[in-house]
Amino acid sequence: MKVDIERIRAGAAGAEAAGFLLMDQQALIHQQGWLKMLAPRAVGGTEMPLPQVVRLEEALAQADGSMGWVVTLCAGAGWFTGFLPPETAREVIATPGVCLAGSGAPTGFADKEGDGYRITGRWDIASGAPMATHFTLNAVLRENGQPLAGPDGAPRIRAFVVPAAQVVIEPTWRSFGMKGSASHSYRIEGALVPASHGFTIDPAHATAQGTLYRFPFMLLAWVTLAANLSGMARHFLALARDIVAARRQPPASAQDALARAAEALEGARGCMLALLDQAWAQAEGAGGRIDQELDAQLREASMALVLAARRTVAETYPYCGLRAAQEDSEINRVWRDFHTASQHALFAS
Repeated sequence: MKVDIERIRAGAAGAEAAGFLLMDQQALIHQQGWLKMLAPRAVGGTEMPLPQVVRLEEALAQADGSMGWVVTLCAGAGWFTGFLPPETAREVIATPGVCLAGSGAPTGFADKEGDGYRITGRWDIASGAPMATHFTLNAVLRENGQPLAGPDGAPRIRAFVVPAAQVVIEPTWRSFGMKGSASHSYRIEGALVPASHGFTIDPAHATAQGTLYRFPFMLLAWVTLAANLSGMARHFLALARDIVAARRQPPASAQDALARAAEALEGARGCMLALLDQAWAQAEGAGGRIDQELDAQLREASMALVLAARRTVAETYPYCGLRAAQEDSEINRVWRDFHTASQHALFAS
């Protein structure tokens, strides 16, 4: 699937100024079907192989950080339809302009009421919130106002999907980067949803049969988010090369520093992608499972790629002069986007 880099970058500054992806960017996302690429084919999705998805998401992030991030997070929420009852999943995916946004923290409650649940709470950082048709969330299950305990005594948590008409977006996203991602908070005030809107994110509870839904959720998160940082770092490095080449008297060490950074980044990237390909092949195999050793290796390689991306940006920024510090420059936007996205909680481990 080809990425129209020029079209995406043409809207990047406008999206940053507006604080959300512009209509042309949203139209491109829907035309390409990117938000359906992890949804089951049987319910109207594309069900694209994960290695292909990761490479596409990296290319999108390399074109524009906010665009790549929104597609990654919202397509990732679309993956959850593989764990919904098929009729519900089909109804969600058939929604015109379908886009699922959401947040993972269990900061709300789902009270059992008849054949459904009444959901109340507030959740933070839902990338793509303004264009969402549905929101996903985790909530503590309650009955008669009391939290239900699981086998280990901890409160039971269940995931739900809620139509956007029952959700109130709170414009809380005020980061210095990734402005176009519009990663706002949202609240739900007593929305009643049927039990069929609840799901459990676990291969044992997948309702879709494909390899995608046997792939571990946290591993999917690692590889897709790491790919975004890789894409942004590659974009930054390309812009840094252009700036250094245009300087009348670049520092003598600049070219060597850029070359070393590129070599380290591409090495870490190649390692992660090779392990991802191995993991996918293993998941597609007769056993349908990824062994623990390969799982651990891929997580480590994903974090190694994140660290390499951080070093690339940090070590090449000093060679870019004041241009990189000007807020209206492309390289400054990429720098701010990178440093915002790299603060994701997953990368704090």
